[in-house]
Amino acid sequence: MSKDIYHEEIDKLKTKVEEMGNLAATMLQDSVRSLKSLDKDNANEIIEYKTKLSNFDSNIEEESLRLIALHQPVASDMRTLGAILKIITYLNRIGRYGKDIAVITIEIGDSPHSSELVDIPLMATKVNKMLKDALHTLKTGDISIIESMSERDTEIDEMRWDIFRECLEFMIEGKENIEKGAYYMMVVRYLERCADHVCKVCEKVHYMYTGERVEYK
Repeated sequence: MSKDIYHEEIDKLKTKVEEMGNLAATMLQDSVRSLKSLDKDNANEIIEYKTKLSNFDSNIEEESLRLIALHQPVASDMRTLGAILKIITYLNRIGRYGKDIAVITIEIGDSPHSSELVDIPLMATKVNKMLKDALHTLKTGDISIIESMSERDTEIDEMRWDIFRECLEFMIEGKENIEKGAYYMMVVRYLERCADHVCKVCEKVHYMYTGERVEYK
C-alpha cells in the first residue's frame, strides 16, 4: 500500500468515527424526545440501534489495529490511530446511555410527566451540541471549537444538581412520585456522564492534532 493510499485509509477511518459519533448523538437526542412524548415505539427503535453502534465499535477497532500492524505508524499517524481507539469507546458509552434512557421511557409507561421533566430536554440538547462540536473538531482539526468544553461541562454539572433538587422536592410531595422522580434522576445522571465522555473525546482529539495532553473538566 502506497503512503497516499495509507493516509486515505486513515481519513476513511476518521469518517467512520464521525458516523459512529453521529449515531450516538442521534440515540441520545431521540431517546430524550421519546421520553418527553412517552413514545414507546421510538424508544424501541433506539434500543435496536445498539447493534449498529456495537458494529461500528468493533469494525473501527479492527481496522485501526490492522493499520497499526501493517504500517507500524509513528508520530501523528500513531497519535491518530491511538486516539481513535479511545474515542470509539467513549462514543459507544454515550450511545448506550441513549439506549438506557429509551429503556426508561418504556418502563415509565403511559403515566403523564410532571413538570420536573422540563429541563431534561434542554440538558440533552446542550450535551448533544457538545458532542457535535467534538465531532466537528475531529473532522476539521479546529481546536478552537472545543476550547470552552470545561465551562460547558461545568454548566451541565450545575444543571444536574438543580434538577436533582427539583426531583427530591417532587418525591417528598407524595410517595406516588418516588418512582418517577427516581427515573428522572437516572436520566439526568446519564446525561451528565455523557458530557464527561464528550470531554474525554475532546482530550483525545486535541492530542491527536497537537501532540499535547490537556484535561477538559
